[in-house]
Amino acid sequence: MIHGVLIFNSNGKARLSKFYSPSSPQARADILQRIFNLVSQRGDTLCNFVELPQGFGFPSASNDLQDAAAATQAPTHAPAGDEYEDLRVIYRHYATLYFAFIVDQSESELGILDLIQVFVESLDRCFENVCELDLIFHFDEVHVLLNCLITGGLVLDTSIDSIQQSFLAQMKARKSSQTPALSLSSLPGAEQFGLGAFKSKAR
Repeated sequence: MIHGVLIFNSNGKARLSKFYSPSSPQARADILQRIFNLVSQRGDTLCNFVELPQGFGFPSASNDLQDAAAATQAPTHAPAGDEYEDLRVIYRHYATLYFAFIVDQSESELGILDLIQVFVESLDRCFENVCELDLIFHFDEVHVLLNCLITGGLVLDTSIDSIQQSFLAQMKARKSSQTPALSLSSLPGAEQFGLGAFKSKAR
């Protein structure tokens, strides 16, 4: 299972963070910082797989959820702490950006490396020569694209053409669902209150 997808620059600033396991906002911030410290210190000639120590952040977050559920007497299905053992980070470094996937032992390291490459090529194709600014100003669209690849921590699609088609279809549906803004002159009673004349004078 994929537990998280992170994109951060060489200064440790998050450009995308998506978690598929229960965790608190503070735990997610700590995980991001610790992964950045681990990855940024590694040279480009080193392996792209990093084993994470036990209790790296997810267990404490799931325990927090269990405590909160116990306080409200509500059932919880948060995994036990020992269920998140043997996590690892698989990452790629592109220019000023790091793409890091947090996975467990059920995922193939080489498969995740290929998935990162598919994600990057899909970004480049959908945003036309994607750069860091695209991740900042179009973060909602980046999340839509990521959802075309991964859903609920499971890989949904690995075909770049299929991912692009799905992304464009969702963007088209979003655009068509947006209702156009109403003009003042089209409002009921606009002539009675002279809104049309006011609009013409404002021009």
